[in-house]
Amino acid sequence: MRFKQMGLQSLVGAFLLVGAAHAQTVVLGASVQMTGATANTGRYYRDGYQFAVERINAKGGVKLGGKQQKLELKLLDNQSDVNLSVRQYVQLVSQDKVNLLLGPFASDFALADSSIAEKYEIPMVQGGGASDQIFSRGYKYVFGTLPAATLYFESTIEAMGKLNPVPRTVALLYADDAFDVSVAKGTRDLVGKAGLKVVIDERYSSNASDFSPLLSRIRSVNPDAVLVAGHETEVLNFIRQAKSLNVSPKMYSFTVGVPTADFRKALGPDANYAFGMTSWLPLAAHKDEYFGDAETFAKEYKTKLGYEPDYHVASAVADVEALVKAMEAAGGADPKKVRDALAKIDFPSLYGRVRFNQVGQISLPQTMIQVQNGTVVPIYAGNGFIGKPLYPMPAWNKR
Repeated sequence: MRFKQMGLQSLVGAFLLVGAAHAQTVVLGASVQMTGATANTGRYYRDGYQFAVERINAKGGVKLGGKQQKLELKLLDNQSDVNLSVRQYVQLVSQDKVNLLLGPFASDFALADSSIAEKYEIPMVQGGGASDQIFSRGYKYVFGTLPAATLYFESTIEAMGKLNPVPRTVALLYADDAFDVSVAKGTRDLVGKAGLKVVIDERYSSNASDFSPLLSRIRSVNPDAVLVAGHETEVLNFIRQAKSLNVSPKMYSFTVGVPTADFRKALGPDANYAFGMTSWLPLAAHKDEYFGDAETFAKEYKTKLGYEPDYHVASAVADVEALVKAMEAAGGADPKKVRDALAKIDFPSLYGRVRFNQVGQISLPQTMIQVQNGTVVPIYAGNGFIGKPLYPMPAWNKR
């Protein structure tokens, strides 16, 4: 294990979270999107990692071999560039000699960066990539705390079958990145099993800004439901242009964006009626060793960071906790021993139950949500409604 003298340090492109001076530390490293096209969501991982490390250190740190060790966090800014991110993970493990790895945001990044973890045999726990491609390669050193991308729309499609009137036709739009391609693949199967008809199945370029051709086609074909697998900036563009073109299906649902405060702030009243999904809700029932419970965590997080945490933040915190639990079970930070411990951990957290399946991915159900009067409302979970959906969605010119 590599130990460092503690003290505040300032590095260009890196953040070091440190604790009391002259204590020994275990170093966790990650490359995340602090600037660039996906920084709006990437910052959730930076903030979540930092918040978790601060709290765990305040509670004494990680218990290794009968001694308390503090955590240190080294974060590099990949500038939303996947090639830079890969190089930075090489730097973290080969030059900076971090003990263990946390992940980036987005499946394309996790897909590429996890290859570095596998090559150097250093465990990576990441809550930023859900694509099934990440976990289909037989890798032993990557673990993920997001549910499988292929099942993201599962609760939504189950709920659709119980709406009145039942939407019968579906438009499926998805970006050309690893996450959204996986979502689309799974959604086709789910829609088919539900007896619904896909009338539009279109792939678009990641970070697309012009959705007018797709929206014109939607207006022409007039599907009952529009399901969009994309990232937050794309979703914002889609909704703004849907309004300008007065495109109003009975419902639309989005994989990313809807749970976040930024989404509602960016769109204002236009965020209303949007459906989405989340693998996490800030419920008191989710007990946590370091934060008490998820409800308490959410309140403390908002007080400190100034915004409400969503599932990205919660999964980032769970990533740090998983590494801590695994180190404590392994009795140290030896990468191979920590890897073996990660494969066996099973503990309650503010994020829910954390345990990994044989391919290293967590299994958590998605809750269907909707923005109603500027608030995120849980709508459907398990096999039934837990809230009343606002459906069908009114035309833009009648709101």
